[in-house]
Amino acid sequence: MNGLIAITNGKLVDPARTGAEAGTLLLKGETIFAAGAVEVPADAETVDAKGLLVAPGIIDLGVFKTDKPAFLFGGITRAALMPDQSPVLDDPGLVQHAARAGKPDFWVHPLAAATKGLEGRELAEMAMMKAAGARAVATGRRWIADSGVMFRVLRYAAALDLVVIAHAEDDGLAGNAVATSGETSTRLGLPSAPACAEAIAIARDIMLAREADAAIHFRNVTTAQGFDLVRQAKAEGLKVTCGVSPAYLFLSDNAVSDFRTFARLSPPLRSEEDRKAAIAAVGDGTVDVISSSHDPRGPEDKRLPFADAAPGMAGAETLLALSLNLARDGIVGMNRLFSMLTTNPAHILGINAGTFAQGAAADIILIDPEVPWQVDSNRMAAQAGNTPFDRMPVQGRVRRIMKGGQFLN
Repeated sequence: MNGLIAITNGKLVDPARTGAEAGTLLLKGETIFAAGAVEVPADAETVDAKGLLVAPGIIDLGVFKTDKPAFLFGGITRAALMPDQSPVLDDPGLVQHAARAGKPDFWVHPLAAATKGLEGRELAEMAMMKAAGARAVATGRRWIADSGVMFRVLRYAAALDLVVIAHAEDDGLAGNAVATSGETSTRLGLPSAPACAEAIAIARDIMLAREADAAIHFRNVTTAQGFDLVRQAKAEGLKVTCGVSPAYLFLSDNAVSDFRTFARLSPPLRSEEDRKAAIAAVGDGTVDVISSSHDPRGPEDKRLPFADAAPGMAGAETLLALSLNLARDGIVGMNRLFSMLTTNPAHILGINAGTFAQGAAADIILIDPEVPWQVDSNRMAAQAGNTPFDRMPVQGRVRRIMKGGQFLN
């Protein structure tokens, strides 16, 4: 489409501004042409937003499955795919194939495996995978225990101008743990690990990133100690960012009290004090990215004893509605919220999207932020409905979604 489209009568949620403002979004072909107090050209096709929020499409940093129905429901126009696939994304051909997986409905940005087979021993060929379309390097679901290997990963990635996306749990402590040490895990008799397993991993990787002059993003930081380390690194001026998923903002380890395997996550849910620390980290700007950690798991993975169940949750459909609570509760403004959902992940991936700047990709969502609905694991659009938020009432739905200047619904 080469013509002009004007989205009018909406409230523009521009992450570069301070609040949602009435205005017009003018699109030209596949990119944004202008936003704000824009005069609508006579030859432009007009779309009436009818008072809805108009925002950049969500960029979900670190999903484990490409899941078209769930992404479209949740307003996700771009998904960074973790390398934990079958086979592992440690080869240029596999990366190239993964990058085509979402066409024509959403963009997939593969993350290259940091090591061959994600085994943490031998470096994968990052340069060739970058040429094939990889947008960052990831350690996968596990921490790289060998500090020498991790240092080489960081140096190699830095030379290629790629961010390393790291899992932060010291395997020596976490081992086969399925819960965080504390009252809940003790009462239930679950294998557990102390929360400091996260801080130990983050502290080491920050030191290595400093030495390598590399950029590192901790995909899910979930503890007060972890957030403190990230704050200190940022204050020092290091290229350190971090993310969090809604489960760690709105649930504590009490959610596993009845052995609910839908609440079996990696990292495991933390204490109420850590949950409050996560909310505070969002509010003070320590958290850069909110992502879904979308990992749909069927009955064969979840209908098992808690310790045997696979970790993970279907998060794509609930990401927006749960995140809107942060704006509704005054933790952050709407524009800051969308910087965490769109602009910041786009920056980490090095893509021109997630903003209303001229020339940015015309990936747009129209949102009704107040419409109520109830999360129902049995009716989710995802490949599986393993959500710990089952039966929870939420607010906010995507009404229309646009990819590359064309509406998908």
